[in-house]
Amino acid sequence: MLFTFSGPNDSDWVRALQDRLLTVMLAHGHTVAATPEEAGLVFHTVMPDHPRPFRRKSQATFVVGLIPWHGVLDNPLARCYPLLVRALANLAIAGSSQDPRLYLITPELGNYAVDQQSPGWHEALYERIAPLATSHLVIDNVFDEDLPAALHRGTQVTDEMREASRTLASWNLFPAPYPVREMLPPEDYRHLRHVFGIGGLSYGNLSARHQGEQFWMSASGVDKGKIGTVSRDILLVKGYDADARAMRLSVAPGSQPLRVSVDAVEHWGIYRKHPEIGALIHIHAWMENIPTTTINYPCGTVEMGDAMSDLLDADPHPERTIIGLKNHGITATGPNFPDILSRLEGRVLPQVPMQ
Repeated sequence: MLFTFSGPNDSDWVRALQDRLLTVMLAHGHTVAATPEEAGLVFHTVMPDHPRPFRRKSQATFVVGLIPWHGVLDNPLARCYPLLVRALANLAIAGSSQDPRLYLITPELGNYAVDQQSPGWHEALYERIAPLATSHLVIDNVFDEDLPAALHRGTQVTDEMREASRTLASWNLFPAPYPVREMLPPEDYRHLRHVFGIGGLSYGNLSARHQGEQFWMSASGVDKGKIGTVSRDILLVKGYDADARAMRLSVAPGSQPLRVSVDAVEHWGIYRKHPEIGALIHIHAWMENIPTTTINYPCGTVEMGDAMSDLLDADPHPERTIIGLKNHGITATGPNFPDILSRLEGRVLPQVPMQ
């Protein structure tokens, strides 16, 4: 993997961290890119008082924001998540010279620490970054205006999806969408839309099988507690187009669809492999005593889907189970939404444990 550093390095904390990252990356056989444009991984310094993004040319470039904090970082997620968004980073590492810990922040609201006083901490940091930076993101959409007229208003399944979304919202399990457009300068927002095709960040999703491998799924960037309109914020996913590296969707002619949830490629893999599963609910919450993935792969990656499938394959009843996604949340399977909700009610913990 080719990597590079970007942004100011005029603080002792940034220079020391860059030196450690350089050493561990070279030790693992990675190479410094000749130009930033060639790099697949960019360590980009993000100044808290003036955060600017690294202008990546493609989705494949993984950006780690290095955030030098002044003083004690008492609430890393609340203080640094807005900086991650403004920097358009895939991961943030924040810290200060007054704290030996490095805090890692993810777009999925993950927040965990690496202690620089622990032996081999730089290797632990590398093990956190490398699997994420080398994962394969699938978030593009291809919209075909071929949704049958009989489905323009949805089905009983989409009605149940709306009802389930409102139930989950009443349990306070759907955080409000993050106001990306309000947080970014217009030119940065246009860049975000151009590279990733997204207009906002929201958390959690619902999907349900339509027929065969086709399934209905909530859209990205919308309040999941208020989804309603078919071919806009409820979309029919037909499958994965390997040539286009995109999800292919069926929408009504003349509609203005939002992009489907970033987890669509993961759900597609599950529905394809497990015909006994009828519906999926993903929330950023937790339950005790459930099997869990070992790496917090980003949403919308092939690797996350594979990790989820491995857990389902090992479960004697994959059609009615709940699996944990490390530092992220849970995904529950079932024949339908009422069944899943009945097994979640009263058992969900709002705080995801971070490791």
